[in-house]
Amino acid sequence: MAQATSQSAESDHRLKSERRVIHYEKGAFETRTDVVVSEYALTVFVNGQEMATVVCTPEYMEDLVVGFLASEGVIRSIDQLVDVQISDFRGTARVQTTSGVNFNQAFYNKRYIASCCGKGRQSFYFYNDAHTAKQVDDPVKISPKQIFELMDAMQTDATLWHETGGVHMASLCTPEKVVLSRTDIGRHNALDKLYGHTLMQRESMTGKLIAFSGRLSSEVVLKCAKIGIGVVLAKSAPTALALEIADELGITAVGFVREGSFQVYSHPWRVLQ
Repeated sequence: MAQATSQSAESDHRLKSERRVIHYEKGAFETRTDVVVSEYALTVFVNGQEMATVVCTPEYMEDLVVGFLASEGVIRSIDQLVDVQISDFRGTARVQTTSGVNFNQAFYNKRYIASCCGKGRQSFYFYNDAHTAKQVDDPVKISPKQIFELMDAMQTDATLWHETGGVHMASLCTPEKVVLSRTDIGRHNALDKLYGHTLMQRESMTGKLIAFSGRLSSEVVLKCAKIGIGVVLAKSAPTALALEIADELGITAVGFVREGSFQVYSHPWRVLQ
């Protein structure tokens, strides 16, 4: 039990740190201790070839790597994955895939994937997006009451967000409950962590949906399509491009879920009236 506590404390230390700050409020300054989230650079190699450097929150990194490779089209099933070796010291993930996988750098355009929203990958601007995003036909249905309950449950689980305010949170749900939650400084990373976990556990995505803490960007909707999710719930606004993708790929996009209201932007037949 002592060992488990020590490991938990070490993991907790990697995710966040404390910093003395000068806080100003209502005309007065005071010294406080603030909690800030950590950033970690993980360079992914596939069959000895460098693919990308992902800036992430340093937990569930195997989930992240597997989900990232699947969403980028490097692997199409978990059976194509032979081995994943992650070195915390070197900041590397070395992946071996089956001989049937042909990783072509020209298609995947080595790039630095930042944690922020500034120069994100845009819809179908990359070869792999056009070949991995798929039409979603899942007939899952959800009621307004369930929408609010799932968003409340997701936010209740968001411990690191409450402490730092510096991460995104994504939860995989059924209409009745939250099944799995992941946080990360990058919204795409949080979704990849969910994707990787479900692939390694060979979980079916039928009847599942995703609740998300941020806005609905094109990247978030594309990730949901790649995972095979038919409904995505978000606390904030969608972008126009995100809704174009949702229309095209059959995804029900629900935004502004807060304070007893929400807006359904696409494929409203999944929301019970």
